[in-house]
Amino acid sequence: MRPGRPSLSLRRRPVRWERQRPTWREARPGIIADALDRALARPSGNWYVVGAVLDVHRDRPLSATVAGREIVVWRAADGRLVAGPGVCPHLGAPLAGGAVRCGRLVCHWHGLALDGAPFAGWEPLPVHDDGVLVWVRVDAAGGETPLDAPVVPPRPERARSIAAVCTAVGVCEPEDIVANRLDPWHGAWFHPYSFVDLTVVGTPERGGEGAGESCDGGGGGDGDEGFTVDVSFKVAGRLVVPVRAVFTAPEPRTVVMRIVEGEGRGSVVETHATPLGPDELGRPRTAVVEAVIASSERRGFAAARGAAPVVRRLMATAAGRLWRDDLAYAERRWLLRTSGGFPG
Repeated sequence: MRPGRPSLSLRRRPVRWERQRPTWREARPGIIADALDRALARPSGNWYVVGAVLDVHRDRPLSATVAGREIVVWRAADGRLVAGPGVCPHLGAPLAGGAVRCGRLVCHWHGLALDGAPFAGWEPLPVHDDGVLVWVRVDAAGGETPLDAPVVPPRPERARSIAAVCTAVGVCEPEDIVANRLDPWHGAWFHPYSFVDLTVVGTPERGGEGAGESCDGGGGGDGDEGFTVDVSFKVAGRLVVPVRAVFTAPEPRTVVMRIVEGEGRGSVVETHATPLGPDELGRPRTAVVEAVIASSERRGFAAARGAAPVVRRLMATAAGRLWRDDLAYAERRWLLRTSGGFPG
């Protein structure tokens, strides 16, 4: 499959789900584990994704939790983002229930107003707006050497793309989410409603037995650091869109899928995992914040951008369906891993 592949194709000899080629021999646990270890070793600078930029409104804060710490994010009078602890320094009220007035966050218990500057023991947290997602740096949670800005992967030009964000929560840890995304072999088996004809043509395995093809994904710039996959996205019936995609992990809580050949070349799906803290049973909870940033050189894409609010909802719905499945994968992995029964 090369750059000249058709954007829309008809599967002439579709293979039924149970008759497709098994991928379990190729999906060796060691390859996935090595890729996960490399991802976990990369620096994050203590930055965590807490939501979508579009979820930060002028009149109320965005509420989030990072490793058990309440966080609030709001817009100052000049439009910039402000972030800090979600506990009022007066009597501990949840600032998430407050209102934003003239760029100040007003507590709904007694009216204490914060403008983003330090006040009565309340200290702001570094915050970053990347145009799609909101990142907050929580040094107490990360424990790494802080970075001035988060590791944001390259994206399509904002003026020529549509971005949608979906969020889901599961009982697992961030590494279980990352491990799920670093297993591309499960796609056509676990998500047959979305993917068919999936072949992993290159892996990040280095020099070991059975190492995959050394492939940069047709200009993806990821070299042997990523999983290179040929796959077709289902449209309707036997109509599919064949693409080549590369999966990489630029930091320990992020996996990026980038289309490097075929329709939508340059489009990315960013999966970010943020630890929330334990639930009432003491089990870890993790939020998956996934950003789908789609781009196309087709003329019709301009019309799609004109209907961006509707398109975003459709994109987020599709991503949410996939994550209902993938959270089951991640939760199962955590359960077996912590009970000593994980075979990987």
